[in-house]
Amino acid sequence: MRFDPSILLLPFLPSLVSAWHPPTLQGYNLVWYDEFEGNPQTLPSASRWNIINGKLNVNNELETYTSSTKTIHVSGGHTLQIIPWRQQNGNGDWISGRIESTYTFTPPAGKKTVAQAEIRFGNNPTNTKAGIWPAFWLLGQELRSGGSWPACGELDILETVNGDLRGYGTLHCGTYPGGPCNEPSGRGASTAIPNQDWHTWKIEWDRTSGDWWTSKITWYMDGVKFHEVSGQSIGDSAIFDKISNKPLFFILNVAVGGNWPGYPNVNTLDGPGSMMEVGYVAHYVSN
Repeated sequence: MRFDPSILLLPFLPSLVSAWHPPTLQGYNLVWYDEFEGNPQTLPSASRWNIINGKLNVNNELETYTSSTKTIHVSGGHTLQIIPWRQQNGNGDWISGRIESTYTFTPPAGKKTVAQAEIRFGNNPTNTKAGIWPAFWLLGQELRSGGSWPACGELDILETVNGDLRGYGTLHCGTYPGGPCNEPSGRGASTAIPNQDWHTWKIEWDRTSGDWWTSKITWYMDGVKFHEVSGQSIGDSAIFDKISNKPLFFILNVAVGGNWPGYPNVNTLDGPGSMMEVGYVAHYVSN
């Protein structure tokens, strides 16, 4: 099945009336953000984001990422929209969007650090999203300079699959297979998502104790904690250092198919109704 192009404009209307700006967090300074300003149907800022092109051949996913505004663009209402599309070539191929920040940050010692985004999903019924896999996450910068996964560290702030109203937060670290993060599964937890509307997804590093053993990383949806790891739970200072004291970069994408969600079926719809929409991405550090 294919999304009807005749209703293409409908999912964009909420963005045209809601301009987002990262909120003020008491006790924190806003260090970096993107609120995705720009004209409708234009690409996000090339100075802030690398737009990924090509098939990455990971997780047995189907999608090919493109820099076309069909798959990724700012809405004109201060949001970013990442839209998966089924290719009409009879081969089951899909195209979609993925961006990775040029910006990196390292959570400083003695401080709390927050990475946060406001995200909603397209209005297609949840039972028409088999194989759709949106994500907001972080990877260690060392992967860009010859490092390996999962040693580089990966922090998935939000993933959801198949339209299920459940958000997953996961840490990947150490060695593969096994290790302190139980790879390839990772150390994760999940939370129910009330609906497909806007929700705030946040991860916080607390390094105020000055001791890696008692330092913590905590996941939140709409201010409610649903996952936490500590240096003590990882049990290895060098591994914990990679996820709490080394540069990280942001990733936003919508994958299609793969080992975890499985694959689209005849009921899976493409187009804006299956998109992930992002109001802002922000990085804060405590005073």
